[in-house]
Formats: sequence, structure tokens, C-alpha cells
Amino acid sequence: MKRQRFVMFNENVKDDANPDFVEEIVTSYYIDSVRLIQNIDQALAKYPFDFEKLDNYMHQFKGSSSSIGAKKVVLECSQFRKYCAAGIAEGCVKTFQMIKQEHVMLRKKLETYFQLLSSAGGT
Repeated sequence: MKRQRFVMFNENVKDDANPDFVEEIVTSYYIDSVRLIQNIDQALAKYPFDFEKLDNYMHQFKGSSSSIGAKKVVLECSQFRKYCAAGIAEGCVKTFQMIKQEHVMLRKKLETYFQLLSSAGGT
């Protein structure tokens, strides 16, 4: 998600009743996404792969990533699901590594944003 669009989104959904709404949504996303990443890691550790189970986990992960606007993560999730549908284990493993990297980068960017917002008195 582009920083400027995220800032505008944050300002538009924030209200007096719940000024930390966006931060709470992002925190909830990270709690759920860490659980899903662990589930996928565990499923990838078992051979032969259960592609249906992997696809179900990734479908959930893609949906929650989409809901916060994590486009790069969503694109990698789509690729992972294509590999699942084709039964290509190596593609799943490589793409999952990319997903985890994008997830970490997104988290760092959002943590920095919320720290800056907090220090500026925004929340």
C-alpha cells in the first residue's frame, strides 16, 4: 500500500469514538497472519504436500492481506495458489519464502508509520 494512500485511509476511518481503529485492524491482521504462516510452515514440513490444505491456508492469508491493502503479499499469495493448483511443490516453497519476506517488510513499514504517527500525537 502506498504510504500516502494509507495515511489518507487512516485519516478517513479514524473517529473520536475509536481513534486507534486502523492500528487495531493492522494488529489483528498480524496476529492472524503469524498464525497462518506457522500453519503453512508446518504443512510444508510434511511430505507429500497436502495441496488442498495449503491452498486453504493461503486463501485465508490472501484475503486478510487484501483487506489491509498489502498488494505485494497478495500477488505472491496468488502465485502460491497457482503452484498449489498445479501441484508444484518447489514453486510453493520458493513463493512462500517471498511471501514471508514481503510480510516482514510490510510489518516494518507499518510499525515505522505508527511510531511516527504516535510521536506526532496522531493517536
